[in-house]
Amino acid sequence: MSKAVENLRAVREKIAGAERAAGRPEGAVTLVAVSKTFDAEAIRPVIEAGQRIFGENRVQEAQGKWPALKKDFPDLELRLIGPLQSNKAADAVALFDVIETVDREKIARALAAEMKKQGRTPRLYVQVNTGLEEQKAGIDPRQAVAFVRHCIEEYGLAIEGLMCIPPADENPGPHFALLEKLAREAGVERYSMGMSGDYETAVAFGATSVRVGSAIFGAR
Repeated sequence: MSKAVENLRAVREKIAGAERAAGRPEGAVTLVAVSKTFDAEAIRPVIEAGQRIFGENRVQEAQGKWPALKKDFPDLELRLIGPLQSNKAADAVALFDVIETVDREKIARALAAEMKKQGRTPRLYVQVNTGLEEQKAGIDPRQAVAFVRHCIEEYGLAIEGLMCIPPADENPGPHFALLEKLAREAGVERYSMGMSGDYETAVAFGATSVRVGSAIFGAR
């Protein structure tokens, strides 16, 4: 058994334990295995161990490894969890099943146009910059609810949920609580929050999916 497969099982057990501790149903939280920077051969054993949902940060990197993997494993779900540039919208719509990083008008417009053109409807999340960090993607939390409504009303986008990445040097709890509050106000039901260092905390705050990379695949 590969180290990544052992790690995958350990992460799943911790998620289940966090669900129980929070009084949530078993299986309430979806595990997204973040495979950025790892090649297809490193990912394949994790797929063979039953993991079906993966996250990638870059469209171009994902294009180099996932089409072949998806051909071999047709039930895979691929999520874009890194910033999206408008000139990559066509490629993102063609490849990804979920895009978690809608964060500005230009991206919403480009995705709406490409989805109509391609006849594909990847599920969408709005990324919220809960820490108001200048270097980080995501919409200002004070504008998030209005932006979700704008995406729905102006572009007909079916926004499924919100996503955030808390500042690395802060307690993530208040950021997770803020995302959950904004999601309720916006009328969406999915919260993508929590990574390798804080996914158990995210489960306690209501995460419906957690994005775990290094705790499964190891250091990059």
